[in-house]
Amino acid sequence: MRTSRWTAVPAALVLLATGFPVATAAPSSTPVCAPLAGMQIPASVMSLPTSGGHVTSAADTTSVVSGETVEYCRVDADIFPVDPAAPAIKMRVALPAGWNRKAIMFGGGGYNGTIPDLTANVPFGPADQPAPLARRYVTFASDSGHQQGPAAPPSLDGSFGVNDEALRNFAAGDALKKTHDATRYLIRQAYRTKPAEVYFAGGSTGGREALIVAQRWPEAFDGVISAYPAWNNLAEVLYLGHLTQILSRPGAFPGPDKQTLLYTSVIAECDGLDGVADGVVSNPGGCHFDPRTLRCPDGADTGATCLSDAQIAAVTAMSTRLEWPYRIASGETGYPGFPFLSGADMRTPFLGFGTAAPANPMPLTSGYGMQYWDQWVKYFLTRDPGHDPLAVDPRDPGPWLDRISRLSEIQDRNDVDLRRFAARGGKLILLHGAADELVSDRSTSDYYRRVRAELGPRTTDGFLRYYVVPGANHANAGAPAFAAGWDSLSTLERWVEKGQSPVDPVVTDTRHQRTRPLCEYPEWPRYRAGDPDRASSFACTP
Repeated sequence: MRTSRWTAVPAALVLLATGFPVATAAPSSTPVCAPLAGMQIPASVMSLPTSGGHVTSAADTTSVVSGETVEYCRVDADIFPVDPAAPAIKMRVALPAGWNRKAIMFGGGGYNGTIPDLTANVPFGPADQPAPLARRYVTFASDSGHQQGPAAPPSLDGSFGVNDEALRNFAAGDALKKTHDATRYLIRQAYRTKPAEVYFAGGSTGGREALIVAQRWPEAFDGVISAYPAWNNLAEVLYLGHLTQILSRPGAFPGPDKQTLLYTSVIAECDGLDGVADGVVSNPGGCHFDPRTLRCPDGADTGATCLSDAQIAAVTAMSTRLEWPYRIASGETGYPGFPFLSGADMRTPFLGFGTAAPANPMPLTSGYGMQYWDQWVKYFLTRDPGHDPLAVDPRDPGPWLDRISRLSEIQDRNDVDLRRFAARGGKLILLHGAADELVSDRSTSDYYRRVRAELGPRTTDGFLRYYVVPGANHANAGAPAFAAGWDSLSTLERWVEKGQSPVDPVVTDTRHQRTRPLCEYPEWPRYRAGDPDRASSFACTP
């Protein structure tokens, strides 16, 4: 039988501003708000070391969420570090009137550094269903223990990495549990009771954080939505560094026109393999595009209608697995690369190749992954802000190998033994777009296969579902071929709270108003007959 993850805090520790123990007050669906302002959060209510916390503000607020006005108490708080040189964790909680007795934590993105929008929907959420706060969830999140610098591009400030506690808060996920525990305390203060269920939802770094909470604290969350998760963060960083070096070579960078050429050529060759030409490659594994078909005469760069030999080598490296010839502590040995149809889609150039070749200093118009590598080299690896990111070769790191290995233990969250999470009744939904430009769906498939090999098909099917969405990119950025929208939260609720596992889910393309069956990996949707804009015209195919 599933039991609540949130244990009661001793009444002696939990006092309202009036001085009365929580245990003597009746539970309410309306939060106490003003008395929370200035409240101290005891270090004793958090399971990881902190110096306690402090509520910096608490105010009654209204916001329009999913088209309706929602009243809630917005609470901002700081969780103080043990190391006085480390930054505080800044967190925020939305405590709605008419609370449904549930809570959901949102994950971040990139290097984090800002608090996610508590009025937002879950990753790949539906356009026609209310966001969690509109459903009267308590929503909460943090900046993961550091603050984004004003001059850095959004989510691309890695300067906090010079501090060990800040690094662990972000990379190992320590800030997640500290924020969870502090929020539990504040919910008890506000409503005089605990939640019945607690969920987590995140994508990219947030998807990685979703897997961290299932791996490290299996009793803390009842259900988890992990979308396009960067779970093997160190492994991907090494791959991004390798690609950065290749793209920085003279003549190797394919400009915007050539990226468009590559994308449209892949679509032209592979779009109809699923039975219908609709701009979506439903079975990327069956798409065997050879970029050499775009070779310029004699391999020289003769314009936008072809690729030079150097550019063919670069795009081939993007789609090829990188193996490193040394051991690292996490046990990861490589990163699988990306499908050709992902990083070359110029509808979201920032997430793919970018529009400028990598260099030192790194251009702000280079790809997101190249800028991520730049920050990692400067602040995580060398801790030298002036270090040239192109001077570190992921295949032969020389004096940096030991540091890389130690960082892998923090950044690669690759524990596949989720037995404790499953045994407590936890449920996990994994989602990824097959045209993701920033985190490879091949990597998520690798993690899923590892879990299945460790736990066996029967145990895995009892708590985990994994879906790959054809045509969907990273976080529905720009104008993807398929802008995924699915009510994963309601599906997760039914699974956790009623024992009803997902059955024949349908995903909507919110940009083109069409639907597809959401096929459980490794199946994919093949067109059979009928209206190509309706899911019923497709069948999930091995």
